[in-house]
Amino acid sequence: MSSLFSPLAFRTGLSARNRVVLAPMTNKQSHADGSLGDDELRWLCSRAEGGFGVVMTCAAHVAKDGQGWPGELGIFDDALLPGLTTLATALRERGAVSMVQIFHGGLRADPAVTSTMPWSASPADGVREATPDDLARVIEQFAAAAERAKRAGFDGVELHGAHGYLFTQFLSTEQNRRADAWGGPLENRARLLRDALRAVRARVGASFTVGVRLSPENFGNAKGLDLDESVQTARWLAQDGADFVHLSLWRALEPTAKRPSEHALPIFRAALPPDVAILAAGALWTRAEAEQVLALGADAVALGRSAIVNRDWPLRARQDAWDPRRPPVTLDELRAEGLSEAFAGYMRSWKGFVQEV
Repeated sequence: MSSLFSPLAFRTGLSARNRVVLAPMTNKQSHADGSLGDDELRWLCSRAEGGFGVVMTCAAHVAKDGQGWPGELGIFDDALLPGLTTLATALRERGAVSMVQIFHGGLRADPAVTSTMPWSASPADGVREATPDDLARVIEQFAAAAERAKRAGFDGVELHGAHGYLFTQFLSTEQNRRADAWGGPLENRARLLRDALRAVRARVGASFTVGVRLSPENFGNAKGLDLDESVQTARWLAQDGADFVHLSLWRALEPTAKRPSEHALPIFRAALPPDVAILAAGALWTRAEAEQVLALGADAVALGRSAIVNRDWPLRARQDAWDPRRPPVTLDELRAEGLSEAFAGYMRSWKGFVQEV
């Protein structure tokens, strides 16, 4: 097992200073036009200064019609390059590997901010069915977004195939009811994600690090997913050029729902080539928990909530006796940890996270 604080090497040759990743998190800290906000820049830089080996941005929309919420970082146009370049440069100067999570909301896009009807695999209330033109266009938009990230100076991108967004909607047996080449058997339902990944890889070349985030099973907005299908999807993605697979497990130390005697990490590790890294996220707070996840087969841990309330988790976790701060926390404590008013206010929607005084 690799140490939590040993370098993380991707097969592209990219190396991070440790195996602690800042997970991509919604924060609502950018501008209405998708350009980088100063609050978002400060938030991400503070985590790079706090010792995170890899810093991932929040989900950044590859198309205006894919925006999921107000204040979301965009990567859909060259006009956004100045802010993206500023962010990539700032993270590099602070010693962190930088990655942009690129995504499209699909049926979870917000018409209040997109001013257009959402589209997805199949029609639903207020949602239209994707046309072949929609699918060809969005594949190109993912490739263009990845190229834009590379031009800005980022070290890699992560395609967001989890949490019930566009790619998950196509993977879902509940949300994808198509009878054409994009629906039905898993091979068809995985086609959009695979085609997008192939297009990204072709556009950025072999030396740029590219990965995919997956929800292995049903949780929250991720519906109609099967563990064994997710494993097969991950196998295909590795063949298509993914350098890493990021498993959004929600509770990374718990067994799978489908096979309660087994854990997801050994299953995925056995299915993937050894040079394809596995990142694992899900309610990890302590160094001991993170090390357990590595022992199960992950190459790195991705921290979300624990990183929000512990800006320097990777530095502090080197101390054996350190116990990280946990929720509930006050809004003042969140502000002290570098969250803007918008981000701190958003955290109030997370049950039990903010202590109301």
